[in-house]
Amino acid sequence: MSLTIRPASECRYDVVSLGEIMLRMDPGEGRIRTTRNFRVWEGGGEYNVARGLRRAFGLRAAAVTALADNEVGRLVEDCMLTGGVDTSFITWVPYDGIGREVRNGLNFTERGFGVRGAVGVSDRGNTAISQMKPGQVDWDHLFGELGVRWLHTGGIFAALSDSTADVVIEAVTAAKKHGTIVSYDLNYRPSLWKTIGGQAKAQQVNTAIAPHIDVMIGNEEDFTASLGFEVKGTGDNLDNLDIDNFKAMINTASDAFRNFQVIGTTLRTVHTASDNDWGAIAWSREEGFAEATHREHLEIMDRVGGGDSFASGLIYGLLEGEPIQTAVEYGAAHGALAMSTPGDTTMVTKAEVLKLAGGGSARVDR
Repeated sequence: MSLTIRPASECRYDVVSLGEIMLRMDPGEGRIRTTRNFRVWEGGGEYNVARGLRRAFGLRAAAVTALADNEVGRLVEDCMLTGGVDTSFITWVPYDGIGREVRNGLNFTERGFGVRGAVGVSDRGNTAISQMKPGQVDWDHLFGELGVRWLHTGGIFAALSDSTADVVIEAVTAAKKHGTIVSYDLNYRPSLWKTIGGQAKAQQVNTAIAPHIDVMIGNEEDFTASLGFEVKGTGDNLDNLDIDNFKAMINTASDAFRNFQVIGTTLRTVHTASDNDWGAIAWSREEGFAEATHREHLEIMDRVGGGDSFASGLIYGLLEGEPIQTAVEYGAAHGALAMSTPGDTTMVTKAEVLKLAGGGSARVDR
């Protein structure tokens, strides 16, 4: 593997995430518009990866984020503590009592079922993390004095404001200076970009960040919208996706950004909200392409977080020094299992991931 990863003995943390952590309001089998009860979870595109590496794979994880210091923020912190993620790097911002100046993000998400697709409604304007600016975090202390083997961040955080995009550049530059591997999930969300320039702005921001990234992660829409690398068969339904065309796109991306050492992407065909074909491919500069086991008609309970769990499984394999084929199998298996449970974050064990990645079945374990 072409990645040179710092030894665990030299670092306090195996992985640190940088991004927003929201409170997810989940109506269960019901709908947002008619429910009278919500179950709460914490979640965020970048954070979910670190939490998965901590909770499923037992690695040492921390999250760099910011929260308004009120009861909602403390609830998010409590959820993070349950997940085992170090909260030492939360920036607590004084709350003004109304949310006029700063607030915490809420994410209302219903799971969908059958012909009814999943629906997400974010309420995240003016959040504490969206106001984070360069200079607020002592990155040299984190990456240098404490030591971090892997930093994970992504396009959701970068889209929150002009200043968060600058924070990403600051963080990944410091990480590289201290020998920390950097992964980035493009995670294109049209709702985040539509009022600030759309795809053109997304490409401007992400192409500025990309030269600092070792491991680039995303699906076909992410690479097209965020980096401008088109692949035939894009869209929610990939029945007509030609894998060879997708591989050609990855080759183009790896030629354009010679710093990319690994590229990982999920492959999903949506038959219904609860019936998806699910797979993944990955490429490494040293080993070439690897395709994970393709699982047709995978039954989905809650699709949110499936891509993040793929990322954490892939990263776990890479941190362990496994071949790219093994790493992508870990990622695809972890993503599949995570979508069998509610909430954004994983509820599975490493043993379950390794069993499924190795061809295990869903027979009862007694």
